[in-house]
Amino acid sequence: MSDVAELGARLVAIESINPDIVAGGSGELGVARFVAEWCERAALETTLTELRPGRANVVAVARGSGAGRSLMLNAHIDTVGVSGMTEPFAPRLEGGRLRGRGSYDMKGSLAACMLATAEAARRGLRGDVILTAVADEEFASIGTEAIAASMRADAAIVTEPTELQLAVAHRGFVHLEVEVHGRAAHGSRPQLGIDAIAKMGRVLVGIEELDGALRANPTHAHVGSGSVHASLIEGGQEFSSYPARCVLQAERRTIPGETAELAERELREIVARAGEGDPDFSAAVRAPISREPFEVAEEAEIVQLVRRHATAALGTEPRTVGVSFWADSALLAAAGIPTVLFGPIGEGAHAEVEWVDVASLERCVEIYTAVAAELCS
Repeated sequence: MSDVAELGARLVAIESINPDIVAGGSGELGVARFVAEWCERAALETTLTELRPGRANVVAVARGSGAGRSLMLNAHIDTVGVSGMTEPFAPRLEGGRLRGRGSYDMKGSLAACMLATAEAARRGLRGDVILTAVADEEFASIGTEAIAASMRADAAIVTEPTELQLAVAHRGFVHLEVEVHGRAAHGSRPQLGIDAIAKMGRVLVGIEELDGALRANPTHAHVGSGSVHASLIEGGQEFSSYPARCVLQAERRTIPGETAELAERELREIVARAGEGDPDFSAAVRAPISREPFEVAEEAEIVQLVRRHATAALGTEPRTVGVSFWADSALLAAAGIPTVLFGPIGEGAHAEVEWVDVASLERCVEIYTAVAAELCS
């Protein structure tokens, strides 16, 4: 078993389910302690920070001799839940694939980052190579938020799995809520009641129409178009009553150039149209959570470095792509750190069967090491 497969397997074996996603999840502290102990043995300057009880970041630095530039390698250490999985924390190496929860998303990448950072320490570069193993990417990203607020680097690679492709853009998202107000009354007395659920129907139609319009007009070269969908809906008190309220939660995925303010304005316009000509229509709109989309120029130095060293390692130039998911890269870029995404091949993020290709992890170690050696020399 290769070093990266063995280390990845040890990480997979440690449950680190995000408790904000799955009640009873252990959080990141256990795996953070393992990462910190490994990094200390590798002679890295290592700090474990408990952000909240059970929720932790690890920062490990291959300290340079001075006057060199710095590279950050970022990987998250939390995972989603394991419902429907068979032995999710019993890592298995089968046919060149490491299987188990988190193998692909993204403890395999974390293992690659750890090995590349340790190799940078052995090489004695002039600049720093900084491993940030972060909490909570799967929910609110408190881990990378803390890193972005307190640390700086000349460049960063977020090592989310990209199928060995160079990802220079991804979508953002906006969590939207609409609450339509009705009036409770006995079901036999329609003259007294206002049906909040029925009135929400007009809002749902408007959301469906907006989604169709967005997806019919893809404008971004790498991530296409934005989208919107209804996620959750609730309302009503009991079978024989007019519902006094109906609450809809929706998600708007945004592309570079689109903002949370735009998404909220779109929804307010839908709600306004839904109430036209209806004196009994009343609704409130909220946008409680948002994350910005991400984009980096293809000419940026970190993009060119990863492209060149990936081409050397793979024997062919990697495709330049956008990815559909949101990642912590947006937070690092917003903090002024030039950032790109590059990671291994695999399948099954958030699914019942998850695996990562070990050969691609080995290439990632090689590529991360080479980029660090050039940037931080």
